[in-house]
Amino acid sequence: MELVCPAGNYPSLKAAVDNGADAVYLGFKNETNARNFSGLNFRDRKLEQSLTYARDHQVKVFIAINTYPQAERWQLWRDSIDMANALNVNAVIVADIGLMEYATQNYPELPLHLSVQASATNHESLRFYQQHFNIRRAVVPRVLSLSQVQNLVQHSPVDLEVFAFGSLCIMSEGRCHLSSYVTGESPNMCGVCSPARAVTWQHSGEVLETRLNNVLIDRFERGENAGYPTLCKGRFEVNERLSHVLEEPTSLNTMDLIPQLAASGIKALKIEGRQRSPAYVAQVVSVWRQALDAYYRAPADFRVDGVWKQTLKNVSEGSQTTLGAYSRPWQ
Repeated sequence: MELVCPAGNYPSLKAAVDNGADAVYLGFKNETNARNFSGLNFRDRKLEQSLTYARDHQVKVFIAINTYPQAERWQLWRDSIDMANALNVNAVIVADIGLMEYATQNYPELPLHLSVQASATNHESLRFYQQHFNIRRAVVPRVLSLSQVQNLVQHSPVDLEVFAFGSLCIMSEGRCHLSSYVTGESPNMCGVCSPARAVTWQHSGEVLETRLNNVLIDRFERGENAGYPTLCKGRFEVNERLSHVLEEPTSLNTMDLIPQLAASGIKALKIEGRQRSPAYVAQVVSVWRQALDAYYRAPADFRVDGVWKQTLKNVSEGSQTTLGAYSRPWQ
């Protein structure tokens, strides 16, 4: 299985490449990608430098143009497809049907991967994208159980890529507009769910408060880990009970499922985290490279090393991991 790794900037790209990535995915420095944070993404000289570094190390480069175009700025998304084609990247990750049509009509040889933002969870939807837009691969949304993923592989007309490690969302990929109720922007349209300009941190006595556009998202006691404020992972009072109402701050970790995912025919494992630091990317990619290499050396004897688990736990949200929707014993 191909190890597909995040590259939010040039140091992160180098970290991914140096630690064993088979492919890296990155975005242009605008709202055409779903990680449009200040200080992230690529343009001009750094973009050329990054492509050269990856190619010199035989690592594939995928460009994420995976937000939904806004009508008044349609040209920006078209220009991004034009640029990706001119750069001769290995694939473009897309979600919007209009943009897929533009790409296939103008650059029929440009490989397209269906983004998780397209939220395609069954083989008929995958067949639609393959027949109309010649999609080569699809990234599976994090809403399916392991058995559902295995069934999807059997009937899919294209190769499938699944998320292996990283941050979870509320599992409505491609359909989440939750943050727009607070900030006026959503990841699907503007590429960011908690824009830095809307985030504030302030102390109230011994308590650290996080706010999003002046809306209180969470409070943290002294010594408590404080995550980046997103609406879906805030703590709110419902029926007189304070809790993470929508989503726990935890990270997906599927390392225990490597044998099952490989046996099912999954073609690629994706590491989430273009917004993470180069040190995070280096640690996570290194551990996953070791695990995959160990599996392929001796599949029957594969065991998840305790050191790998601890390393991943240390860099996880809330220092905890989950199998997410993959584990549904009641099925």
